[in-house]
Amino acid sequence: MSNRIGFWAAVLTVLVTMAFAIAGVATPARSGPMCATWGCIPAPYTDVARFVPGDYLWMIPGLALIPIFVVLIASIGALAFERDRLLSRISFGFAIVYAVIVGVDYFTQFAVVAPSLQAGETQGLSLFTQYNPHGFFIAGEAIGYLAMSAALLFAAPLFTGPGLLRSLRWLLCVGFALAVAAFVGLWLLAGDLIAFEVALLSINWIVLIGCATLLAVLFRRAPGAPVASIG
Repeated sequence: MSNRIGFWAAVLTVLVTMAFAIAGVATPARSGPMCATWGCIPAPYTDVARFVPGDYLWMIPGLALIPIFVVLIASIGALAFERDRLLSRISFGFAIVYAVIVGVDYFTQFAVVAPSLQAGETQGLSLFTQYNPHGFFIAGEAIGYLAMSAALLFAAPLFTGPGLLRSLRWLLCVGFALAVAAFVGLWLLAGDLIAFEVALLSINWIVLIGCATLLAVLFRRAPGAPVASIG
């Protein structure tokens, strides 16, 4: 049963992450360093009612990914050897941190920010809108997707073996290393937080699609067997 759930969680992770990436790239940047030199929205970033709901649709697959990712990490943990239970629990803990932070971040945009913009109730909204490159939304995404990277990192040692297991282990570790490198690099270069958020999202999209594809193969190959014994 764990392998079956894990397989479908992996398949859905690939599909939803691809939709998330496509929607995210297709949504134009209207503020911050990624914005074109014309038509950029100035502070306080609240004259944006005309972009609702179009600019918010990219978050729908992001919300859908949250429970799928938690189930995927739980499925990996359920099949880990007893000696690896601590790592699987740490991985699951970081998955929950990601789920809570990003879930609240995205849901707030739909339930609070977008309706307020459409109603013209913009007082005090500047720090919460997704268009503010120094606002809570970007900060929430940054810490949330760092937690996702950490969840994947702590899952990496659970895959001990050659072949696909080695590829999966290295992919998860390299993904976290790139996320940390992006953070350190942008900090040293005095980069904008939104540049780090974009880099982190891009890294996580690639890692998720790659690792979930490998996980689908592994779950399908040996139903009922511990993940660490598949090879």
